[in-house]
Amino acid sequence: MGKHYDEVDKITGEGGLFGNNDKSRDSGQGGGIGVNAYLWRATLDTVAFMPIASADPFGGVILTDWYSPPESPNERFKLNVYILGTDLRADGIRASVFRQIIDTNGTWRDAPSEADAGRKIEDAVLTRARQLRSANRAAGN
Repeated sequence: MGKHYDEVDKITGEGGLFGNNDKSRDSGQGGGIGVNAYLWRATLDTVAFMPIASADPFGGVILTDWYSPPESPNERFKLNVYILGTDLRADGIRASVFRQIIDTNGTWRDAPSEADAGRKIEDAVLTRARQLRSANRAAGN
């Protein structure tokens, strides 16, 4: 019985996978996720108005389901967001925006989105991530 519980302590305790250690706090990498915690939380905050189809905190992937803005029900959008590492950096996030419009037969068809739509999402996430980091530092964490 002792050996099993000793192994659990190494996983969940200080310095373990789910434990807090100084390195994870300084880098913004939360215990238990494989990407920058500020970018992860900021991405979830930024896309909160859209339904989340899949979220993988270990791989850093957030996929939304289709969303139609109330002001334009004949078009819908979907996002694929990838967090690429543990550092809070501008090149640490990639967003792809997909757009569809409804044709005269009532069928959804692929349509081009704005050329810089992905970059706008990335910028919004980065801005939010910096706000979260500043708030965390101001709180003394």
